[in-house]
Amino acid sequence: MKIMKILLVLLSLAAGITTLLAEADGLRLDFYEQSCPNAEKIVMSQVQNILAQPQFQNAPAQLLRLLFHDCFIEGCDASVLLTDTNGTSVVERQAIPNRTLKGFEFIDMIKEELEKECPGVVSCSDIMVLATRNCILLSGGPYYPVYTGRRDNNQSFFSEALSDIPRPNGKIFEALHLFSLRGFNTRETVALLGAHNIGRISCQFILPRLGTNFLDEGSADSTLRDGFIEEIKLKCQKSNSSFSNTESLKLMIGRGLLFADQQLMANEETARIVEEYTLDDGTVFRRDFARAMVKMSNLVSLTGSQGQVRLNCSVALKSS
Repeated sequence: MKIMKILLVLLSLAAGITTLLAEADGLRLDFYEQSCPNAEKIVMSQVQNILAQPQFQNAPAQLLRLLFHDCFIEGCDASVLLTDTNGTSVVERQAIPNRTLKGFEFIDMIKEELEKECPGVVSCSDIMVLATRNCILLSGGPYYPVYTGRRDNNQSFFSEALSDIPRPNGKIFEALHLFSLRGFNTRETVALLGAHNIGRISCQFILPRLGTNFLDEGSADSTLRDGFIEEIKLKCQKSNSSFSNTESLKLMIGRGLLFADQQLMANEETARIVEEYTLDDGTVFRRDFARAMVKMSNLVSLTGSQGQVRLNCSVALKSS
C-alpha cells in the first residue's frame, strides 16, 4: 500500500513538472478557452470526419510524420507548412527529407473550419499538434495532454531540414545524437523511432536495402533474410507501393524495413529497449511513446507576441 502511494506521488510530481515546464514556455492547457471556446472540439470533429473517409486511413501516420519533421526543426512552429509563394526562395517542404511528407490538406481542412468560428485566433502549429494527438488516439493509440498557445513562424528553414532530420538509412548513433541535441534520452528516442509502425512505408525508402546505392556497395543489406528480400522486391515492383510495418518484433529477426529500424538492434542499449517492448503487452511502449510525444510537442520556439497566427497555413502573413 505504501509503495502504491509513493508511486502515485511520483507520478503526480512528474505530471506537475511537465505542466510547469510547458507553462514556463508560454503553453498551457485550454489556451483557447476564452478566445475560441470550441477550438479543440472543432479539431476533434474534423479529425473524426477525416478518419471516417476510406481514402484517409493513413492520416495518423502522415500527420505524425508531418509533426515530427516540423517540431524537429526550430520547434513546433508550422514552418514545414510554408510554400514558396513567389518562386524566389527555398522552404522546408523542398528539402529532401520532406519531399515525401503528406497530410498538409488535413491541416488546411481543419484551419478552414476554425477560421469560420474564430478568425485569426488558432495557430496552424497548435492545429498540427492537436490533430496529430487526436488521430493517434482515435486510431487506438495512447492519450496524452496537449498544451496550446504556439505561434506560427514567418520563416522556413531549408538548410536545417536538409541536415538535421534523421535519415531513413542513417546509423543509430546519428539518430541518437540528433535526438539528444533536442533533449531526448535513448528511451524516448526509441519510442519515437518506433512510431512509424502505425503506418505504411514508401518503397523508395526500402529499395536501397536491396542493393541500389546501399552504402555505395551495390549489394543487399546482409541483415535482411533472403526470403524477406524477395518479399520486398515483389511488393515494390508495383509503382507507388508501400509496405505495412506493424510488428516491432520484426526488428529482432532481421525484418526491420528501414535501415534505421534494424540499427536499433545494432546498439546494445536500444536493442534492450526494443526487446522490452516486444516482451510486453504494449503498455510500456504506449507509456513511453505518450511521454515522448508530450516532450516533442513542447519543443516550442514562439509563444506570446512572437511569431504570428496565419490565416492560410501555407502562407506567412506579410509584415506590417
